Formats: sequence, C-alpha cells, structure tokens
Amino acid sequence: MTETFVLVPGMWLGGWAWDDVAAHLRAAGDEAIPVTLTGVGDRVGEDGPGADLERHVADIIDATRGHDNIVLVGHSYGGLPVTAAAARIPVSRVVYVDSGPLPDGSRQLDMGPPPASTGPVPPRSWEPDPLLAGVDEEMLALLAKRSTTHPYASVAQPLHRGGSLTAPTTLIACTFSPEQIAEMRTAGHPFFAAVADDVVIRSLPTGHWPMFSEPVRLAELLRA
Repeated sequence: MTETFVLVPGMWLGGWAWDDVAAHLRAAGDEAIPVTLTGVGDRVGEDGPGADLERHVADIIDATRGHDNIVLVGHSYGGLPVTAAAARIPVSRVVYVDSGPLPDGSRQLDMGPPPASTGPVPPRSWEPDPLLAGVDEEMLALLAKRSTTHPYASVAQPLHRGGSLTAPTTLIACTFSPEQIAEMRTAGHPFFAAVADDVVIRSLPTGHWPMFSEPVRLAELLRA
C-alpha cells in the first residue's frame, strides 16, 4: 500500500532538509511531502506573533488535505506540532525522529537554554559537534547558508493536543539509545514521559540530523 509521508523538520530549516529522504521514499513508490513551517526557511518573511505552535499544527494539517494513508514524521521541534496534528486528524502512523510525543503543556522553550530575546530565534552554530555527527563539511556549509531564524511564538506556546494520539507510533532514536529512552521514561523525563507501552523504538545511531547523515537508512526505517 502506498503511503504519504508528511515530513516536518526541526527548528531553523525548511522542507528542503528532507530532500534526500523524500527522494528515496519516492523511488520506493511512496509519496513524500516535505513541509516548510510558517516563519521558517523560504517562509521566514511570514514570521510574527501569529507564527506560533498552533499555526505550525495548521501547516501540517493543511499539507495532508487530499491525501490518504498519511504518515506524519516529526524531527526534533517538529515532534511538537506533529503530536497535535496526529491527535486531531486521521493518520495511519506517526514517526518521531530524535523526538517524542511530548505531553500537553510542553514548550520547546523549556528544552534548552532560553533565547537571548523574545525576537526570532537565531540559528544554532553549524560548526562540527557531537549532535552533528556524520554530517559532512559540504552539508554543514549548506546548513549555515540556508538555515534561518525560527519564530519565537512557536517555541513559547505550550502544546495543546486537542485530541487523543491513537495512531501506531514509532520513535527513531539517534542520539539516545533505546535503553536510555527506557530509563528516562521510567524516571518521568518530559522528553519521553508520554511514550506509551506500545510505541516501537528503532535505533539509528548517528547525530541529531539523520536526514543529512543517514538519509538512506532513515528512509528505510520510515518505510518499515
């Protein structure tokens, strides 16, 4: 059965981040729809108070219209709006890439050091570090060139699912091992506290951006 993969990137990146993965999915006979969220990438000019988490949820839902057998895929920050979208519309599956189904009330703002201001969040440094493991110099240069600011409103607004997350769910773990995820879940860590018993965890040991470091393997895991 042909599936439609709706691919949602993390912060600072447009849908282009999924180009290699999308090409492999299409070559295998599936459909791939990379999403550029409001206020990011080539839509950076749309940033403003309305470019919040709810707007990003709406972006994802809009991308699904007219399609069947939808698989929502959220990387990093993209897991937040994907969680709400999957709770509000019928989907076949949900896949989190180095992310997870965070509980209501979660904010991206609480996941790391706070931004220096309430203005657009500047891109991270794309200098090599452990989170960028496997990303080559050419891609690092492209990331430095094409990444944009990210809307502050989207990282400050708490998650509101607005429904129940019932679709089969998979976590693709890159910077955490399945064992670490189990331990963090038991400890009630917010990253994985909402992970249900029936969630499937697949390991893809690499950096935090597997769409650049392991696009072929990531596409295979998405299809699996």
